[in-house]
Amino acid sequence: MSIDVEAPTPFPSDIEIAERADITPVVDLARETLGIPADALVPYGHTKAKISLRWLAGLEDRPDGHLVLVTGMSPTPAGEGKTTTSVGLADALRRIGEESIVALREPSMGPVFGTKGGAAGGGFAQVVPMVDINLAFTGDFAAVAAANNLLAALLDNHLHHGNALDIDPRTVTWKRVVDLNDRALRDIVVGLGGVANGVPREDGFDIVVASEVMAVLCLATTLPDLRRRLGDIVVAHTRDKRPVTARDLHAQGALAPRPGSAPTSVPRSSSTSSAGPPGYGPMSPSSSSACGP
Repeated sequence: MSIDVEAPTPFPSDIEIAERADITPVVDLARETLGIPADALVPYGHTKAKISLRWLAGLEDRPDGHLVLVTGMSPTPAGEGKTTTSVGLADALRRIGEESIVALREPSMGPVFGTKGGAAGGGFAQVVPMVDINLAFTGDFAAVAAANNLLAALLDNHLHHGNALDIDPRTVTWKRVVDLNDRALRDIVVGLGGVANGVPREDGFDIVVASEVMAVLCLATTLPDLRRRLGDIVVAHTRDKRPVTARDLHAQGALAPRPGSAPTSVPRSSSTSSAGPPGYGPMSPSSSSACGP
């Protein structure tokens, strides 16, 4: 079937479309479109929410739907890539009467402020509130960064206070992270400025989504599983070549509460610009944005 749609002239920019969008409150959207009750949501304001995994577990006896995978692609000069295609496809399916929902990866602010730009689609095939989604969203990346950098601080603190594990500072592989593209921070020296500032050593920053904490968060199924996986992270080696893990530093318990809120729920934004609700997960945005600041 074909549907005639009139495009406005002149065609508005992405931000103009996003700002003019009439956004349905996420509680109403979830109830009316997906049948999700309000008590199964953890709202982040009126336009974003997370869905309880406990509620999702109750759907296991329902039949599975059909999965359409939109693969990676080179975008057009206008920016039409996998996100725009995914959102447009979901909108089109709903337009012809099919039930559909689109699952997308959460944007990283590194690419958002770089050449790539935002990651909420474009034109009328975009997700709103676009600005909120591109800038921090529900705070999961900030939680990952805090956990990653806490482990880095604990490692340097261990070196400073006697190095009981006999860690070779030259073998430290655990870097700090920042959610920006900042090439000047790729390779740095820390611990300068005297005895009070720790042990001087080479260090560096990765972008947040390149952190192993992010990979652990994507794979973990429960809070105990998250804690176990965080404890298995190798951060350095001893002088006799033995691996040193976050568990050796007794760090796994302190790390888990920060990203721990994410695996108990799935982030969902409120609406596409023309049809049904999309889902955003706190997964690493893309291979291109996961290779460093």
